[in-house]
Amino acid sequence: MADTENNTGAATRSMSKDEGRLRELGYKQELKRDWSMIHNFGVSFSIISVITGITTLFSYGLTTGGPGVMSCGWLIVSFFTMFVGLGMAEIVSAIPSAGGPYFWAAILAPKKWAPFASWVTGWFNLLGQVAVTTGITFGCAGLISTLASVNGYEPTAGRTLGIYAALLVSHGMVNSFGVHILRYLNNSSIVLHSLGVFSFAVAVVAAAPRHQSAKFVFATFYDGTGDPGWSVRASPAYVACIGILMSQYTITGFDASAHLSEETQNAAWSAPLGVLMSIGCSALFGWFLILCLLFSIQNFDTTVDSEYSQPVLQILIDIFGKTGAIVLFVLIIICVWHCGLFSLTSNSRMMFSFARDGGIPQFFHKVDERFRSPIRTIWLAAFLAFLLAIPSVGSSVAFSAATSIATIGLYLSYGLPILIGMVNPEGFIHGPFNLKWASRPVAMVAILWIAFITIIFCLPELNPVNSQTLNYTPVAVGIIGVWCLASWFLWARKWFTGPIRQVEAEVAGVNVDDPDEMARAEREGRIPALEELPAGNEKSILAAIKQNFNTGRTT
Repeated sequence: MADTENNTGAATRSMSKDEGRLRELGYKQELKRDWSMIHNFGVSFSIISVITGITTLFSYGLTTGGPGVMSCGWLIVSFFTMFVGLGMAEIVSAIPSAGGPYFWAAILAPKKWAPFASWVTGWFNLLGQVAVTTGITFGCAGLISTLASVNGYEPTAGRTLGIYAALLVSHGMVNSFGVHILRYLNNSSIVLHSLGVFSFAVAVVAAAPRHQSAKFVFATFYDGTGDPGWSVRASPAYVACIGILMSQYTITGFDASAHLSEETQNAAWSAPLGVLMSIGCSALFGWFLILCLLFSIQNFDTTVDSEYSQPVLQILIDIFGKTGAIVLFVLIIICVWHCGLFSLTSNSRMMFSFARDGGIPQFFHKVDERFRSPIRTIWLAAFLAFLLAIPSVGSSVAFSAATSIATIGLYLSYGLPILIGMVNPEGFIHGPFNLKWASRPVAMVAILWIAFITIIFCLPELNPVNSQTLNYTPVAVGIIGVWCLASWFLWARKWFTGPIRQVEAEVAGVNVDDPDEMARAEREGRIPALEELPAGNEKSILAAIKQNFNTGRTT
């Protein structure tokens, strides 16, 4: 009994400290804070979901560089992604808000540039969040169609799109009305993505009648990008570069630990550790899974040109026969379903925060009183993810394009706050997780890597380039880029101020969801404003907020 009381007291103190830190950033506690560090880590780990990215893009990897690029490229991508994770972990420790990257960009920037930084980062993050939900859940629909084809089902683009819509509805329903069971599904997801994936990989490599050589796994280059392929028309290095998409797309989505920080206890430590643990564990499990699958390929040509158009399924059938392959493939589908579920969770939380601060219509800033979940943004996220998959009906590269869009959109939104923190170090007030002297070098490596992958994933994937093989990634990313800049200079700069200091307004009795009332209260001076720093000496919004909060506590 005493232990229970002590644990309850510790949790209460931790939550009070978390709410105080959120209050210091200008927000009240709206979402229920009952997630532990392991739950926070589990969401990012589930969204990264190595089994999802590797299975759905295994065919892309085999034909775009082959086994050598897949095995060695994974290590290279994991190494540089950890730099991005370190930069993100340092920021989320200082700013544990559900807003994530767009919020970080705003308050790490000087006051003059904060709204613009928030606007651009928010829209790229929204693009990446929607695209990664599309990639995961549309990939799951493709796996279901492929598995059904084993018994004679004939998949079509339209049928797969219908399965995809049904999966989105299932994810939306659970996120809307089953928020209390998300933690339990999260626990099952952690087990599936750790013990489940490990057991799956061991079973595959142990049961394989024959194994490929180490030379095949680590040194075999294969170019299936066309006739002739890009290794002939350009160079093998070109193919190797675009071939790392499988690895980079897979290790994406770890910002979920930031989006859920307002619901996590001791968030200043739990959230950054959740980011790093999810990257590290995913890198280890993912490489092990890739090696097991590559060593277990029975016939490379048959696997690449599988009658099921899914090399992982072909590997399983070659080893276990149809019945055993179906059982194991169902395990993969269950893992991917969990991944899509938590991707929509993270997506909806980001949109909720963006709506709270005026980036998208205030209509979407609504938490259901009964279920304590942002239902409107949940279904907005599901709807936008469905729209992004519609081009799949008429494009042979639609899925890989969606994964490229997700990768670029998310990593650009990760990189912008890291860049701001690097060029404005005096405005970056660190939290408990602090890299100290290594902070800026780590940030520089992260930014250079993000710039590199942004360029290569916009390049053509198949040769020749035509209406069926066009990589529309630069089109989608370009549209968002043009939208951000055009909308900002034409109208958004006139009203978008970045993150709203919600608590101060509500304390003053102002309805923060009513723009007219907010503007009137500002004019009348009823909302406590940030104390101006000395002219020309302002470091960042973060510095001003903390100074204002500390001043308020002493008066």
